[in-house]
Amino acid sequence: MKFKEILRFVLPVLVVFMILSCSDVQVSKMTSSTESLVDEKEWSQWRGPERTGLSKETGLIKVWPGGGPKLVWSAQILGEGYGSAAIRGNQVLVQGTRENRSVVFCLNKDDGSIYWITDLGDRLEHGRGHGPRGTPTVDGDKIYALSENGDLASIQSMDGKVLWQRNILKEFNGNNPKWLISESPLVDDHRLIVSPGGEKAGVVALEKESGKTLWTSKELSDQASYSSCVIADVQGIRSLMTFTSKAAVGISVENGKLLWRYEPVANRTANVTTPIFYQDKVFYSSAYGTGCALLQLKAMNGSIEAKEIYFNRDMMNHHGGIVLVNDYLYGFSNSILTCMEFNTGKVMWKDRSVGKGSITYADGHLYLFSEKNVVGLAEATPEGYKEKGRFEVEDQEWPTWAHPVINDGRLYIRNQEMLYCYNLISS
Repeated sequence: MKFKEILRFVLPVLVVFMILSCSDVQVSKMTSSTESLVDEKEWSQWRGPERTGLSKETGLIKVWPGGGPKLVWSAQILGEGYGSAAIRGNQVLVQGTRENRSVVFCLNKDDGSIYWITDLGDRLEHGRGHGPRGTPTVDGDKIYALSENGDLASIQSMDGKVLWQRNILKEFNGNNPKWLISESPLVDDHRLIVSPGGEKAGVVALEKESGKTLWTSKELSDQASYSSCVIADVQGIRSLMTFTSKAAVGISVENGKLLWRYEPVANRTANVTTPIFYQDKVFYSSAYGTGCALLQLKAMNGSIEAKEIYFNRDMMNHHGGIVLVNDYLYGFSNSILTCMEFNTGKVMWKDRSVGKGSITYADGHLYLFSEKNVVGLAEATPEGYKEKGRFEVEDQEWPTWAHPVINDGRLYIRNQEMLYCYNLISS
């Protein structure tokens, strides 16, 4: 009898405990899922969360009114430069200049006001535009930025404090490319990857927390070009893909070993476009009369064989990047916006659109920014060019080469000292 009374008292307590435990698990899973979704939507580096130029934003206006979407704010403070913005939480990170220095600006996402400014080093001048070309990379509470002069820094996101700094040109015996360093650093796990273009150090990996060297690509001594790296698992081999001044290459992320080298798609002037990896294939494109190539990648004996699927001159992309949407590539072939089938290289359509420029994708549409100050919206469809609006931003004398950024229902357009923020959600 005594046992039954005890059981009658204990059993409800156990049931409540089990319910609460299950609830805690569900809440934990929901929180984890929510955090994952937030990360997917943030634009924390060059060309977005996966360096593909693809935004996961939805619910954006499908047709722009005359004059374009509503301007939320603009900031006329960035000095000079061609880099795009990175966005994490309430911070907008963008590189620019202040007097004779190359700096990183951290702005308030709500109104464009300045949180902090961090000095990276000397500002460089150039006949095709002064100042930095890269985009900061945000990783947790750290920001990594590379200047036009090779100054690479780890920065504390809270207050802009420099945690460590190295000059990759001086330390790895690299030469600054003709139009200055344009790369945006890549974070992979504990590694920070950049391309100094030095002897046996075409690409290097640093320990992101301390800045110490983990490896250098001893089989690769090509000078750097203007492309930023992407990374992917190729049948169990974690691989880095980029352009050098002479070739399209693949490198082991673990030790810097050269996995493949393909020269026909590289020109000797400027290889700029970030590669596109999809289904064990990688797509490269460059301008100056060169073209594009799709390579099939196959892991063999600890390395990777890269076999050409096609090479053609129907996509000669200069600086504006390419996006892959539903098995179709969209990008400017020189000055003509082109839609091409990814697996075959077949051209679906061509259109002059807004004129030669850069491209980003979100919610079924292509966001276009011509180098002559025109911002455009077009449907992403292989059926033909379907424009949904355009407007102009103020001319700043230099070409507009920064890529559009989409985050949290807003469009960010950078043009030299100006950063514009537009509302893409219908009211």
